[in-house]
Amino acid sequence: MAPPDSPPAASPAAKKKRGPVFWAAVVVLGGAALLWLADFTYHGIVYRETDDAYVAGHVHTVSSRLEGNVTEVLVEENQVVRAGQVLAKLDRLPFEIALGRARAALDAAQADVDRAAAAVAQAEAEHAQAQAQQALAAAQVQQSAAQLDLANVNRSRDERLLTADTRTISQAEADTTRSAADAAAANLAAAKANLAAAAARVQVGDAAIDAAKVQVKAARARVDAQREAVRDAERELSYTTIVAPTDGRIGNKNVEVGNRVQMGQALFALVEPDYWITANFKETQLKSMRAGQKVEIEIDALGGQAFTGTVDSIAPATGAEFALLPPDNATGNFTKVVQRVPVKIVFDPESVKGFESRLSPGLSAVVNVRVR
Repeated sequence: MAPPDSPPAASPAAKKKRGPVFWAAVVVLGGAALLWLADFTYHGIVYRETDDAYVAGHVHTVSSRLEGNVTEVLVEENQVVRAGQVLAKLDRLPFEIALGRARAALDAAQADVDRAAAAVAQAEAEHAQAQAQQALAAAQVQQSAAQLDLANVNRSRDERLLTADTRTISQAEADTTRSAADAAAANLAAAKANLAAAAARVQVGDAAIDAAKVQVKAARARVDAQREAVRDAERELSYTTIVAPTDGRIGNKNVEVGNRVQMGQALFALVEPDYWITANFKETQLKSMRAGQKVEIEIDALGGQAFTGTVDSIAPATGAEFALLPPDNATGNFTKVVQRVPVKIVFDPESVKGFESRLSPGLSAVVNVRVR
């Protein structure tokens, strides 16, 4: 007699009924496991995968180049803008006043140039007059020299006649010719002195012309400096209108009408509609990876929507080397850690059509690079 707590034996009919179902389930599960194992093996051989990846893009920080009060803000958060579109305006009055002063200073400098040029013309005229006087003095010297020569000839002749036995002239006539010769010599000396004075005036005129030309050059330099000051004032006035540097969407709006902004203060972030993937692969995954390989991309925020792309380039150093404080392995506390290397992946344009507005820098992604 069987013990009362032993289970009843299964009937042969029940064993016969459960057998095919059980083995069918085993076959299905075994086949699924084999398929999964084959897919896993194939994926591990053909692809390199990482979930340490995110969407990247050009994010421009739009800041003020001036200090001033904000009078208008013409965009809202997340608004799409075009390159050159006005985003905000600053109070123009202080910069218009500065521009007016610069232009007035430029006019004054130009007037100084005109006065200096007039001084050059006057110095050149006086120099020409001095040259004419020098030429006249030279002619007077020649004339006086000729008169002296004649007077000396007459004097010599009269002295010979006076000492001759015949005495054809009187002493008074001889004295007259002697006096005329002395007067001619005095006139020649005076003419030479006048010529020297005229030559000195010519030299003074040369110096005056040179000085006036230097004044013109200095005045023109002041004009150039003031012209640059006007350009600088015009540039600063133009900076009162803050414009978008490129096409994109506004983010991180940080300004309102009436704010007092400082030079360099960030007012907006402008995100360009040009995105790519930065994927951080382990250094052990890079052996067979190169530019041009095809990539499968899934964006977490889009519910695993699949995109395609291409490996563009591999960073020249690991992420640790670009860190603010790179690790120092010479401290004696070295622990080997597998490093990550950033890889840039560009989207295929056709694969992202219709999703451009939903892609944003910073979104997480999963990428699979086909290496075989």
